[in-house]
Amino acid sequence: MGTIKKVQITFDCKEPERVARFWCEVLGYVVPPPPEGFADWAAYESTLPAERQGAGFVAQDPAGVGPRLYFQRVPEGKIVKNRVHLDVRVGTGLVGAERLAALEAESARLVALGATRGQLLLADEENESCQNMQDVEGNEFCLD
Repeated sequence: MGTIKKVQITFDCKEPERVARFWCEVLGYVVPPPPEGFADWAAYESTLPAERQGAGFVAQDPAGVGPRLYFQRVPEGKIVKNRVHLDVRVGTGLVGAERLAALEAESARLVALGATRGQLLLADEENESCQNMQDVEGNEFCLD
């Protein structure tokens, strides 16, 4: 059996397109082109049964290197902490005040997009500083 090389990360959410577009802004991802024969995603969606319209949306790395993100509509809201989360690597290789400044700048950018800032975890003997965040629907992620 071969080694798996591609992975997709799936988000349960209330508004797939809204959450997908947020993550496109966070990661520099893009919405893939609509299926052949359709001018845009709205035209494609209009051909689906009402219950399937807006049920899913995709964000992908334009270079094809990072994982594809799939956002699917679910009826229930988020209740507890995520068991898996994304780490957005904005401070790699930075330490101290320089790292904190990078975390602060990115946090401010994401708050302007609708994210919510959580706890700032300061560096200790084992870990560098990181900033806990939540996306537009409350899914946790870290800036590290």
